Amino acid sequence: RAEAAVARADLVIDGIVGIGGKGGLRPDAERLVRAVRGIAVAVDLPSGVDADTGEVRGSAVRANATITFGAYKPGLLIDPAHTHAGALRLIDIGLDAHLPADPDVAALQHEDVAALLPRPTPESDKYRRGVVGVVAGSARYPGAAVLAVSGALRGGAGAVRYVGPAADDVISRFPETLVHTGPPAKAGRVQSWVVGPGLGDGAAAKHSLDDVLASDVPVLVDADGLHLLPTGSDVRKREAATVLTPHAGEAAALLGVSREEVESGRLAAVRALSERYGATVLLKGSTTLIAAEHQPVRVNPTGTGWLATAGSGDVLSGLIGSLLATGLPARDAASVGAYLHGLAARRATTPHGAPIAAYDVSTALTDTWRDVLA
Repeated sequence: RAEAAVARADLVIDGIVGIGGKGGLRPDAERLVRAVRGIAVAVDLPSGVDADTGEVRGSAVRANATITFGAYKPGLLIDPAHTHAGALRLIDIGLDAHLPADPDVAALQHEDVAALLPRPTPESDKYRRGVVGVVAGSARYPGAAVLAVSGALRGGAGAVRYVGPAADDVISRFPETLVHTGPPAKAGRVQSWVVGPGLGDGAAAKHSLDDVLASDVPVLVDADGLHLLPTGSDVRKREAATVLTPHAGEAAALLGVSREEVESGRLAAVRALSERYGATVLLKGSTTLIAAEHQPVRVNPTGTGWLATAGSGDVLSGLIGSLLATGLPARDAASVGAYLHGLAARRATTPHGAPIAAYDVSTALTDTWRDVLA
C-alpha cells in the first residue's frame, strides 16, 4: 500500500535519512523511492548521499529540489551527490553562532570574486601589472598554445610572453603577444608561468617543464605537463607557489588510483593531491574543486555541461596563470579563474544552451569580468 500511495503522489517529501546517514538506501526504502513518479523534495539532503564528502555508495534519492537548513552541506555541492540534489535552497535557522569559523568546504559568490579581481592603478604599466609566461603547444598541437594565450590575455596581466614552437600561430592570432623560441629561462622575466597544454611528451617538453619549475615565480602545470611532473617531494622543494589543474584521469595517474575512485571521491582526491605535492590543486570536472594545504576546499559554483569541450582547459590555464602574474595568491587565482571561466561558458551558451567552442569561452571573459564587477 505504501508503494502505491507514493506512486500516486504529485509531491513526495524525502526525509528517510538525516545528515548522519552512511551508505546507500536500505532495500525497503529503495523500493519506495523507485515508486516515486511525482516531484521529490529532499529535507536537508537527498537520502542515501554522504553529507560530508559528496560520495554516493549505493542507491540514493534523486530530488528535484533540496531544502537545506543552517548551512550548505559539502555533499550538496560536490558530485556525484550534487547531481542528486536538484535545485538548492538554504534556510537560515540561526545557526551562525554555532558554526565553525573555517568550514570544510566553501563556495565563492559574485561579491567574493569581485573583491579579489585585480585592478590597475593610474601608475600601472604593462610590467607592473604582471607578465605571464606561457609554455605550451607543439607541432602536433599548436592550437593549445593559441587557446592558453587567449585565456592569459584576458586574465588581468599586462603582457603575455609565449615560449615554444607555435610562435607563428600565436602571433598571427594575437599580435600583442611577446614570443620567444626558448628555453623558458632565456625568454625574459615573468611573474608567473603556465606550462603543459599541448606540450607533448618528448625530451624538449621535459626540459621546458624542468626549466619552468626551477624558476622563483608561481607556476601552473596542466595537461602534458602533469604527465611529466616530477615526484611530489621534488615539487614540494619549490619556494614559489605551484598550481596543478588535472582532470579526473590525470588526477588518478598522479595518485596511482583508478579514475573511478577519483570521480566517486572527489573531495578526498583533491585533498590527497594537494598534500602529496604541496600545491594548490584545481580538480576539473562536473564540480570543480580547489584545494590548498590547511585551508578549506573551495567548490566552484559556476559552469555548464557545454564546457566539456576540447581546449577549454587550455583557456582556463592561461586565465589562472594571468591572475597569478597580477599577484593573486595561488588559491585565490585558481578559484577566481574557475569562477570566471564557468560564467563565461554560461554567457557563451545562453539563453537556451547550445554547443560552444573553447575560443568562445575566452572571448566571453571580458564581459563576464564586467558583469562580476557590476
